[in-house]
Amino acid sequence: MFGFLKEKLHQWKEKVKEEFSEKEEVRIEKLSEQKSKKKSKTIKPAKQEKKTKEKTSKKQKEEQPIQEENQEHKQGFLSKIFSHSTEQKVSEQILEDIKKEGTEIESPEARLEQEEKQSFFDKFKKKVTEEKFDELFTELEMIMLQNNVAYEVVEFIRGRLKHDLVGKNLSEVNLEEKLTEAIEEILINPPSLVKEIKDKLKEASQGHPSVGKKPYVIAFVGINGSGKTTSIAKVANLLKKEKLSVCLAAGDTFRAAAIEQLEIHANKLKIPIIKKDYNADPASVGFEAIAYAKKHAIDVVLIDTAGRMNTKESLMKEMEKIIKVCQPDKKIFLGESITGNDATEQARSFNQHISIDGMILSKADIDEKGGTALSVSYITKKPIYFLGTGQTYDDLEVFDKKKMIKRLGL
Repeated sequence: MFGFLKEKLHQWKEKVKEEFSEKEEVRIEKLSEQKSKKKSKTIKPAKQEKKTKEKTSKKQKEEQPIQEENQEHKQGFLSKIFSHSTEQKVSEQILEDIKKEGTEIESPEARLEQEEKQSFFDKFKKKVTEEKFDELFTELEMIMLQNNVAYEVVEFIRGRLKHDLVGKNLSEVNLEEKLTEAIEEILINPPSLVKEIKDKLKEASQGHPSVGKKPYVIAFVGINGSGKTTSIAKVANLLKKEKLSVCLAAGDTFRAAAIEQLEIHANKLKIPIIKKDYNADPASVGFEAIAYAKKHAIDVVLIDTAGRMNTKESLMKEMEKIIKVCQPDKKIFLGESITGNDATEQARSFNQHISIDGMILSKADIDEKGGTALSVSYITKKPIYFLGTGQTYDDLEVFDKKKMIKRLGL
């Protein structure tokens, strides 16, 4: 999407160049006409006066006696001097008028030839107006909205670009660079989750008064079908590779086969799982998993929760209870990259209810639009920790906004 946006910016710049060049040509042509008109209007009376005086002089020569010939010759000479003086004054007046207009004193042909040798940006002094900016952004706005960029994000980008472009010479700014800067400001690079866990465990082992005892607890929330259970398994695999012990809490006690699905992952990864029967209180499952981890000196507890629609107030209240009982160190929202504005609204709602700490976006490998990452980051003001990029346990990529911008085509 953003590669296409960049191309649109380039096309707009070229269009502005052409419009300004056409205006310059018209202005030069008009200036040339004005100069010619001024000269002809002013000089013509002088020439006419010269002809009149010559006729009068000729008539006087025929009528007057021969002895007045010398005086007539003198008058003719004075007439020529007067005529020449008038033309000189007119020329000086034209030059002065041109100088007042701030125009170079040269022929239109010479000026056009000189301008052809100059690059466009050497002579471009046209400032970008609000009207011209709005003309550009109307098209960009439609492109972004069609590619899952939330309206609030579009308005933010509009404000940034407007501030950077309106009133500036087009040659002074790089449109693609300004768009990239606006997007960089929205995206947030996450802290290292592994480092955060290890640092807190180290503080706990040293009896730091502001830090509770082990384990480090992470609760995962989201709606059904967002890839939550698989993402939990991926995070568990990552932590194991970092020499951290892990156990799972099967807190999704509502969805059919949810416990079995998480148990399959636990067996493959060879990590313990705490579970109860279906319809059991999910908060109690999380509480028991934490107690088990304390007893067996396990570093991290990952709590799965039932997927719930963000529009169901009763289910959101139940989730708030899980958070209150288990008091996780980290609350992570799971969303699908390809759901666009739906994922954005879900992230907004979960953040309002439990104040999430970060996000994981699944199916990022098949997301061709890229608007979801921008939208959830802007709406929640929280970092994206990981991107799910496949079906294996290793398909979990640490989020990096530089890579994301490159992936977007900027």
